[in-house]
Amino acid sequence: MHFKLIITLIEDSKTNAVLEAARQAGATGSTVVNQARGEGLSKSKTFFGLNLEIQRDMILLLVEEHLSRQILETIAEVGEFDDKPGTGIAFQIDVEDAVGVSHQIEQLTSVVEEEL
Repeated sequence: MHFKLIITLIEDSKTNAVLEAARQAGATGSTVVNQARGEGLSKSKTFFGLNLEIQRDMILLLVEEHLSRQILETIAEVGEFDDKPGTGIAFQIDVEDAVGVSHQIEQLTSVVEEEL
């Protein structure tokens, strides 16, 4: 079984909605890193030297490769990435190897067989 890592950077107010949607789309777990910072096309605004930024979270999802595109599209829809500039970004990268996921493989085997 092959995996992909989906990395999502999103406004913290949308984190729980994205996590729930990803799970419904087939993700079996996640890791959330709070208080990430980033900058898009334009620099963040300041007020008397203080940054006026919306807090962001980084969500890491290790998912089976056959389910990854559907999960990625679901995240983009729930996070409104294409509708509102600056709301977030998500991308996936190949995972060469992973350990500690045998319990997920057992659960995903039947799901992936249905997809194929």
